[in-house]
Formats: sequence, C-alpha cells, structure tokens
Amino acid sequence: MKVSREKMAENRTRILEQAGRLFRERGFEAVSVAEVMKSAGMTHGGFYGHFASKDDLIAESLAHMLTTSLAEPRNFERFADAYLSDAHRANASTGCPTAALASETAHRDPAARAAMTAGLKMQLDRMGGSAPGTDHAMARREAIGRWSAMVGAVILARACDDPALASELLSETRAWIGREFLNPTIQSSESGT
Repeated sequence: MKVSREKMAENRTRILEQAGRLFRERGFEAVSVAEVMKSAGMTHGGFYGHFASKDDLIAESLAHMLTTSLAEPRNFERFADAYLSDAHRANASTGCPTAALASETAHRDPAARAAMTAGLKMQLDRMGGSAPGTDHAMARREAIGRWSAMVGAVILARACDDPALASELLSETRAWIGREFLNPTIQSSESGT
C-alpha cells in the first residue's frame, strides 16, 4: 500500500521529533536508528525511506529542533527566567538543543555543524531584536553575551552533581544578565559616565 505525501511528511516529522528528544536526552552516539524508529512507532526498515544515514538524521533533526524550539524573546525577562530554571536544567530531552548538543555537534559532519550554525544565527537575530541598545552593533553584542551566558550556565548546571551549585549557576547567571543587560544605566553610573 502506497503512503500519501501527507502521511510521509507526518512520519518524517514524528521521526525528527523523537530523534531530537532522544539525542537531547542521551547524545548522538548513545542513540541508535532502531531506537529512534521504535520511539516514533515505526520499523527500522522504514528509516531509509526518509534519511540516507544516521548523519543525515542528525543534521535534519538539529535543523528541525533549532527551527521549532528557538524562542522569540519578546519578553526577555520571562524567557530568561524559564531558560535559566531548574526545570529546564532537569529536562534536557525537551529543552534547548543548543545547550544539550552544541559540544557534540562540534565533532559531527559539516551538515550537522551547518544546522547548528543556522540555528545560532537565528537565535542571535531574535535576541538582538529584543536587546536594549540604540544601534545594531550594540544589540548584537548584547545578544551574543546573553545567549552565550545562558547556554553556558545550563551546560554547567547539567554537568554538576551538586543541586545547590547547579541552581546557583542558573540564578546568578540570571542576576548577572539582568544587571549587565537589562539595566544599562547601572553600568553607566558605576563607571562614572
């Protein structure tokens, strides 16, 4: 029985979503194609109707995760509060793909790195649009600082086996971001300008 284009697209999306969840939870190497297909409710044999290889799946799932999960931080304070939370730290499988997979992606093929790069560019553009500052260069610098600090804090908090320290990493990064980027007048008055 032939599968319709709509059903093929639906199946592909389900595979990408399950791969993304499993990859964020356990990493690329710890997840097999068979596990992804089983999680998606399909047989292993159907995999090659959608993807050429596991590397292809990794690149496509990164692109899918990064496109669908990146937040439009219209209200940056709420976005930062949710991102730098113990709940986000504890739920890598449904959390930020950048924090979960950036270091692993650095060792993948060019297609996976290109997908991560495209996602990074999109997120920086989105964050730059909400960053305070009068010119594009300052907004870009603030977006890079914010995103780097946030992703780094989540990575460190997840790597830590001390829950108190993990929470402190998140809360202090949130406080620092608020001080550095949400209150530029504090910086100006402290520096005497």
